[in-house]
Amino acid sequence: MVAAAQTIKLHDSWRAPLQHEFEQPYMAALKAFLLAEKAAGKQIFPRAAHWFRALDLTPLDQVRVVILGQDPYHGPGQAHGLCFSVPPGVRPPPSLGNIYKELSSDLGIDPPRHGCLEPWARQGVLLLNSVLTVELAQPASHKGRGWERFTDAVIAQVAAQPDPVVFMLWGSYAQKKAAFVADVAAGGHHLVLKAAHPSPLSAHNGFLGCAHFSKANAFLANRGRAPIDWTLPATA
Repeated sequence: MVAAAQTIKLHDSWRAPLQHEFEQPYMAALKAFLLAEKAAGKQIFPRAAHWFRALDLTPLDQVRVVILGQDPYHGPGQAHGLCFSVPPGVRPPPSLGNIYKELSSDLGIDPPRHGCLEPWARQGVLLLNSVLTVELAQPASHKGRGWERFTDAVIAQVAAQPDPVVFMLWGSYAQKKAAFVADVAAGGHHLVLKAAHPSPLSAHNGFLGCAHFSKANAFLANRGRAPIDWTLPATA
């Protein structure tokens, strides 16, 4: 899994920038932990081929928007390596339902009948979780095992890109994780958008009505970058 970057399924644009991370002792320790968990018969989501799926579908030099999640969905069949997204045929979770509500309110986009956000990823929306694996029915079970350091490095690589990027930081966790990204208001060249998390527990405290999707497109267009087509096909 993490022994060498060459054995990992991710887009070539990420390999050299992240090579140093793959060679670090913390990644070897993470590999040992995951192997031990599997040997103990524990179910880990998503499947290994999808651990780096966000980095496989969205090349580094094509990132236009970053959406940060915390850790993968922990129910059977839900996680497939993209934050907030579920594979076709899996019912959209409540947080994603609120994202769809905001899309409708902000841009008039009708919610699809699925929860697969892969079309966004293929357009340059990096759908990155902070922690890339989880045990069945045990949320945050792989917290503090090394994934956070790796995904910090991923965010740093995006922040170092010369082209402007929009960072959508929903909830305090995402806002703290990407606090080092310099916003245009602070002299940087990226746009940092902050709102409450779309969870049903907090969506009405500032996520619904945040208009992040239209703000992101306006910023990208103003900086000479193509906007995101946030419309998803009705069926996946």
